[in-house]
Amino acid sequence: MNCQKELPEFIKSRMDFLMKDLINTDYGKNLVVGLTPERGDVLIQSNDYLDISEHVEIRGRLIESLQNKKSDMFMSSIFLHDNNNKYMLENELSKYTNFSNSYISQSGWNANVSLLQAICVPDTNVYIDFFAHMSMWEGARYSCAKIRPFMHNNSNHLRKLIQRNGPGIIVVDSIYSTIGTIAPLEEIVSIAQEYGCVTVVDESHSLGVYGENGAGMLSSLGLSEKVDFMTASLAKAFAYRAGLICTNSNFGQCIPYTAFSNIFSSTMMNYEIYGLKATLDVIRSVDDRREALFSLSKRLRLGLREIGLDIRSQSHIISLETGDEYNTKLVRDILEEQGIFGSVFCRPATPKNRNIIRFSMNSSLTNEDVDRIISVCKCLLENENVYFK
Repeated sequence: MNCQKELPEFIKSRMDFLMKDLINTDYGKNLVVGLTPERGDVLIQSNDYLDISEHVEIRGRLIESLQNKKSDMFMSSIFLHDNNNKYMLENELSKYTNFSNSYISQSGWNANVSLLQAICVPDTNVYIDFFAHMSMWEGARYSCAKIRPFMHNNSNHLRKLIQRNGPGIIVVDSIYSTIGTIAPLEEIVSIAQEYGCVTVVDESHSLGVYGENGAGMLSSLGLSEKVDFMTASLAKAFAYRAGLICTNSNFGQCIPYTAFSNIFSSTMMNYEIYGLKATLDVIRSVDDRREALFSLSKRLRLGLREIGLDIRSQSHIISLETGDEYNTKLVRDILEEQGIFGSVFCRPATPKNRNIIRFSMNSSLTNEDVDRIISVCKCLLENENVYFK
């Protein structure tokens, strides 16, 4: 029996607002929920950029680790010793990313929130790109930092803010998860060095994809040793549930004992560590998939621009900027009816009336899939009832 408990008015009013705003909308459901994909449809929703989530080697090693009975510690990782599997994998990830030390977190969200919580004291200046991931904003808020946003990828604006307010922490994504733009990392690092700032770079959508063996964009640009902190979600190209914090100072030794998500959450299980180790081994060996991903992404970016769409992407994340909710739903419905399934980004992931439909490319797509996407988007442009920003 489904018995709905009556809530006190101060909570009920909040619930009633959210139900109307997000659930019982004019469209009958939340904007992100559309049709269910069918066989033969083009799926460009997943962050599994290299299509390794069902890789036979990773699955085999996961199964093997589950079958090999090994005692797990159901406790915070602060109690683990230096010879445990997690610590050894962290050392390997440090070498892989060209950082001095690494720490594996339970998720990318936890990695970002806990890093900012650990390195900030109240009133620390945090200079954050307007499009940086929400977890970075929340980590800064959590720390009572002075959040000073700068215009997206605008180094001049960043410089002016620092000149006005003094040194602080500069927070950027290497690849931005909404529209697929790439941060001017060399300029960011140069400004940080000039003004005595600390750099935090989120490589969630770059790690595994860019650089030699997929070691990330910082590594590919030779910037790893010049950046203070790097974070990543391992739920993207690594297709797993974990996060990563990499550092180039002794602060890396402090994080396990200052990050609340580490202290007050149980550590990852041994089979998860084995799974991540297997994934790292595979990631290093799939240059052909990285090349396919780059080629397919370039084909789509160029194709969409040729038909007249203003695409800001510089990477494998390619978005249609669809404006308000009504127009976004219309574009989404037409795409899905034609078998093209992207991801709708709306409030709170984007500002009101600045919605997008994101295409997350992956290496298993074909040129025919890309041409199909372009063809459907061309029909959208010819539809007088829809618009694009």
